[in-house]
Amino acid sequence: MNPHRVTLADIARGCDVSRATVSLVLRNSPLVAAGTRKKVEAELKRQGYVYNRAAANLRQRTSSSVALVVNDLSNPFFAEFAAGVDETLGAAGFVTLLGSTGESTEQQRRVLSTLNEHAPAGIILSPAEHSDGTELLGIVGAHTPVLVFNRQLSSAHWDFLALDNRRGARRATEHLLQLGHRRIAFFGGHADSSSCRERRQGHADALQAAGIAIEPQWLVESAPTRLQAAAQTGALFVRDPAPTAAVCYNDAVALGLMLGLNARGCRPGHDFSVTGFDDIPEAAVSLPALTTVATDPRARGRQAAERILERVRHPELVPCEMHASAELVVRDSSCPPPHY
Repeated sequence: MNPHRVTLADIARGCDVSRATVSLVLRNSPLVAAGTRKKVEAELKRQGYVYNRAAANLRQRTSSSVALVVNDLSNPFFAEFAAGVDETLGAAGFVTLLGSTGESTEQQRRVLSTLNEHAPAGIILSPAEHSDGTELLGIVGAHTPVLVFNRQLSSAHWDFLALDNRRGARRATEHLLQLGHRRIAFFGGHADSSSCRERRQGHADALQAAGIAIEPQWLVESAPTRLQAAAQTGALFVRDPAPTAAVCYNDAVALGLMLGLNARGCRPGHDFSVTGFDDIPEAAVSLPALTTVATDPRARGRQAAERILERVRHPELVPCEMHASAELVVRDSSCPPPHY
């Protein structure tokens, strides 16, 4: 094993070719004869050469990486979204640099600053709650293409890929109304998050259209996670009459609420109706299977990656706002209210 970093010159000497030939092999150039390519590749493997992508990017004044920063990697929705991003970037010859903020704006600043040191060609960002667009623009700079996903940022003119939050939540609420529910809570998320506000508004739209007043005690906030949702379940039953159904901020919240309901001896899909939002893979196999609003997170990841690659290739493109559809998928967690 060589104690120093293996260089192109080491490889060239080892197989008696020029340094330029080794460079052509590394770049998959068709100018290299098959026999020569095989000999160079064997020497690269023998000496354990590691391609210095950062140095190559610097020489070519290009970057072959895109940064993906999400607000909650523990949420299966973002795991699916990230898989879609990585799949599309990989097919285009780009590497995904992944960061997670855990809903912390301070961690988001650190992650973006660190990833920025690698000079990514673009950034896909699902912002942490309470993010400030002006501050993030100062970190990222004006020349790096950025696509913001799901949560809108003020004061930052970047591409924005939005889920149809309002329509999706309205459709879920209408479904519960059609089943006979009249006391329908909105459960989870924080009201100062744009996506939560939009979903709450869709819930309110459906109730108002049905002539039902919105009860403030039925708007229950929690972090958009399973554990926090389970811990907040009791807030739905503090006052009488209690709701008979809940439209949840996302699937993680819905699954957490179902855990909390079961712990109280209340059976979701039988004694209480629950709907989610996202349609993560687990939704279809939970007990009961979760009625939810499907957004196809893997497809959204592919869509985000395709747009950021388009901006990388054509920097003159004007940032745009894109909206992804959201469709209700009815399963077993929704049912008529008791004694209906």
